[in-house]
Amino acid sequence: MTSSPPYSSYDDAQPSGDPPAEALAWAAEVLGSGTAADVRAVRALGGGSHASTHLLQAADPERQAVLRRFPPGDDSAAREEKVLRALDGLDGFAPRLLGVDPHGERCGLPTVLITRLPGRADITPADPDAAAAALGHALARLHALPHARLAGFRDGMTATRSSTGPAAAALDGQLERLAAQPRVLAHFDYWSGNVLWQDGSLSGVIDWDGAGLAPRGFDVGWCRLDLALLHGPDTTTADTFCAAYRDAAGIPPPDVTLWDLYTLARSHRTVETWVPNYAGLGRTDLTGRELRRRHTAWTARCLAAAGRAS
Repeated sequence: MTSSPPYSSYDDAQPSGDPPAEALAWAAEVLGSGTAADVRAVRALGGGSHASTHLLQAADPERQAVLRRFPPGDDSAAREEKVLRALDGLDGFAPRLLGVDPHGERCGLPTVLITRLPGRADITPADPDAAAAALGHALARLHALPHARLAGFRDGMTATRSSTGPAAAALDGQLERLAAQPRVLAHFDYWSGNVLWQDGSLSGVIDWDGAGLAPRGFDVGWCRLDLALLHGPDTTTADTFCAAYRDAAGIPPPDVTLWDLYTLARSHRTVETWVPNYAGLGRTDLTGRELRRRHTAWTARCLAAAGRAS
């Protein structure tokens, strides 16, 4: 179901193996399906590098759910609970929370049980521009979440992240400007591997445990970088995504060029490590060398845009 974001900061390995009996027993209780024998793990949902994610089937053939288990001591289950409660399904675009064992007292590991969204991840669309437009519309929907639901969320802009490479120098002196922008609920993992597609339409957004508050440009910049890496830095997909976001949100994301530089400066050292994220979803052509080449070319394009804007 999930794929870890290219810009993930998680260092822990995901729990391995099928869910243990105690986790299935807990899931059966939450689903109202009796004992652990009444719930089985259908299959692991691949792609993620942080949570161990399995599709579960209850005794009722119409009842399925997704079980996500996190490393010991991790607070992701509690964070995902908070986000999913605030989203309240996001009009069908986000899973609904069924149950949470935040400290692993019942399941052995921090665990959430959520509804299954229809569709599957697809980072090889037949029409990249149409896919990019759908990504822009979906992100605008997320960023429109009412502020009344955002109380108590972490501010992701306060985290310290390394900034290196040519974009870092060009961004010097601009971080306060970006950090001062109004906050929305940002996904923080918004890339093509964290959305689902069904019958050619974007059907859902997944992997919510990293969500928090940030300016809207944060998600926009990371998704633009992902599109440049997936489809090439000289294609129109990143700009198509941005235009679709603007149309759906009713306002353009401010300082897109600066947010591009922000993401490039924070990904400069790590882009080669994203190979498994893309390969796990079928893009085996995106080797470390190719990711670096595309990252460098996108950096040059964004620096040129910054120069024109200055």
